[in-house]
Amino acid sequence: MLKEQLHFPLIMLLLPAFFMLYSSCTYDTVKPIDPRSKCEQCHTNYALLQQVYSPDTEAPAGGCGGEAPHFEPYDRVFMGGEGYAAYKKTAHYNIGCTECHGGDGNTNEKDAAHSGGFIAQPSSVADKTCKKCHDEIVTKFANSIHTGVGQKRKVTMRSGLAGEDEFAKLPAHQIEGYTKNCATCHGTCGNCHVVRPATGGGGLLNGHMFNKEPDMINTCVVCHVSRGGHAYLGIGKGTVPDVHLTKKGFNCLDCHTGAELHGDGMKVSQRYEYKKLPKCTDCHQGQETTNMYHSVHYDDFNCQVCHSQDYNNCGSCHVHGEGARVPSYMDFKIAVNPLPTIKTGFKFATVRRTLAAPDNFVEYGLSKYANFDVLPMYNFTTPHNIQRFTKRTTGSDNCASNCHIRVENGVQINRNLYLFESDLKEAWEKSSTKHLTVDGKLPANWFK
Repeated sequence: MLKEQLHFPLIMLLLPAFFMLYSSCTYDTVKPIDPRSKCEQCHTNYALLQQVYSPDTEAPAGGCGGEAPHFEPYDRVFMGGEGYAAYKKTAHYNIGCTECHGGDGNTNEKDAAHSGGFIAQPSSVADKTCKKCHDEIVTKFANSIHTGVGQKRKVTMRSGLAGEDEFAKLPAHQIEGYTKNCATCHGTCGNCHVVRPATGGGGLLNGHMFNKEPDMINTCVVCHVSRGGHAYLGIGKGTVPDVHLTKKGFNCLDCHTGAELHGDGMKVSQRYEYKKLPKCTDCHQGQETTNMYHSVHYDDFNCQVCHSQDYNNCGSCHVHGEGARVPSYMDFKIAVNPLPTIKTGFKFATVRRTLAAPDNFVEYGLSKYANFDVLPMYNFTTPHNIQRFTKRTTGSDNCASNCHIRVENGVQINRNLYLFESDLKEAWEKSSTKHLTVDGKLPANWFK
C-alpha cells in the first residue's frame, strides 16, 4: 500500500520538520480574516487561477530523486478541499494572509496583490515571519542538520576552503549550481509543514493547512527517497521493508523527534556529530552478551553490519550535466570506520558510495576540485532497512560462513562484502579512499 502512494521517482531519506506551536504569538494584531478578503477570493477560485496564472519558466529541480512530478502553477496555489476547511479553524488562518506573505490584500488584481514586498514562501525569511510565534524553534533551527551544513561542508572543503562557514566564498556560479541541484531538499519550515518539497513538485500540500507532523510519504520520503525511503519501504530488488515498519508500524517521527529535526542550537559539521540522533541502544539496551555473536563482535561492527540488507548506492555526479555516471545500484560494503572520533566503539562499519567526483561542478565552471582527497568517496552509513535475520545471519549454524572470508577452490568467498582497494578503479578513488579499505586489516587466516 505504501509503495502505491509513492508518486515520484524512486532513485534518490528529512527536510526540516517544524512542529508548529499555536501559542505565544507576538503579532500586534491577530483577528479573523474577512471571508470575502481579496486573497482568499482568488486562491479559492480554481477557474480564476487557471485564467491568471503565470507559466513556469523552468521545471522544479528533482535533485537526486530524478525529475520532480509536475503540478500546474494554479494547482500549487489553490486553497481547497478538506485541508483548506481544516486550515480555516486554526490560529494560522486568523493571522491573515498579508501578515506573513506581505503584498496588498485589498485588491484582486494579481500584480498589485503580489507587490509591496510580497513573499511567496514566508518561512524562507523565518526570522521575520515564523519567529514571531515560534522564536525558540526558529532560533535553534539555524544550526539544524536540515539546513544542509553537511553538504556545504563537503563542497567547501573539497574546493580548498575550511568548511561550511566559508561556503559564501565559493564562486557565484558554483553556488548557483549547488542551490539549483543539491539544495532542493534543504529548505524551510513550510517545506515540511505547509507545502510539498520542491523535489515533490512544490505547491500547497493540503490546502494551506499547517501539518504539525509532516507526512512520512509525501514529505519525509520525498527528500529521503533514494536512501531512507527506498530502504525503509523495501523498494530495492531483493529487499523487504524495515522490521520497524512491518512489526511496529513506525513512521519517521517515532525515532526522529522534533528536538532532533529542529535542532538544539548547537552547531555541528555533519549529521552524525549531532547529539540528538537516535541510537539503536535507545530501545535495544543490554545487547552486548545476548548471544555468542554479540559477545564476540559487539566492539567490532556497527549494528548495521549484521542487521541491514543491501542498500542503494550511486556515484560520480556531473551536477546538472550527466547526473550520476555510476547509476543507482544495490550493494553492501563493510569498511574501516570512517568516523572513529564521532561514531566510537567499533572498528568496522557499513559504508555507502557517494556522488563525489573531482569534476562534480564542471558544468558550473569548476573543472576540478582543489582538494578532493580531503574526504573519502565512501561515507559512513546507517541503512534504514533493518532485519533481525539477514544474508549474513541466516543459512548456517555459524553465521561466520556468511560473513567471514574463506578460500574455496582458489576463490575468496564473501570478499564482495568488504571494501578493498581493488574496488577503487580510478586513481582519484584510491587517493581519497584507500585509508578506509580493509586490505591488511582482516584476520590473515581468512585468506588461506
